[in-house]
Amino acid sequence: MNQHGGASALAIMRRIEETIDAETAAIRNDPAFDLKASNARKSRHLYELTRALKGANEAGLASAHRDALIRLRDKLADNEATIRAHMGAVNEVADLLQDAIQRAQTDGTYSQHEFGQAAPA
Repeated sequence: MNQHGGASALAIMRRIEETIDAETAAIRNDPAFDLKASNARKSRHLYELTRALKGANEAGLASAHRDALIRLRDKLADNEATIRAHMGAVNEVADLLQDAIQRAQTDGTYSQHEFGQAAPA
């Protein structure tokens, strides 16, 4: 890996870190956050990083690259935990809504028995 490629990889890793930090904070604080757009940004960054590191082996990575990769791995682990918690909360809300809908549909208001007892108009 040449000097330019190494610097490029570090710059890309910094952008990925910034993207991950922004996504993690937004998931925690912004209900309207666009997760799909954020995933597209992460995919582009990953593609760029893959190209920048193409042909590199672990022994050839400078300590700065290893440190950046370790930081990135830790940020990704935190991001994953945040996404899992968010998805868990979304599933809980969906389950509550589904339960409420089912209870509303079975409260007798629209039961066949009620319709059978109604006087003809």
